[in-house]
Amino acid sequence: MKYMKSQMKQLVKENKDLQSRLKKLMAENDLEKNFALKALYHAEVAEGGKYQLAYQALDLPKR
Repeated sequence: MKYMKSQMKQLVKENKDLQSRLKKLMAENDLEKNFALKALYHAEVAEGGKYQLAYQALDLPKR
């Protein structure tokens, strides 16, 4: 599975928990949004993370 910024932004936009985690990461670690998104991806999505299936679903073609 590959990190895609646009998909990660969409996932965060659709999930209140991820929105608050992103803001917390940015504040606590003084990170820019792009770096915080990537950190959140590795923590919560990649390698069987809690939001992996939701992230992968964004890659499916729309019907």
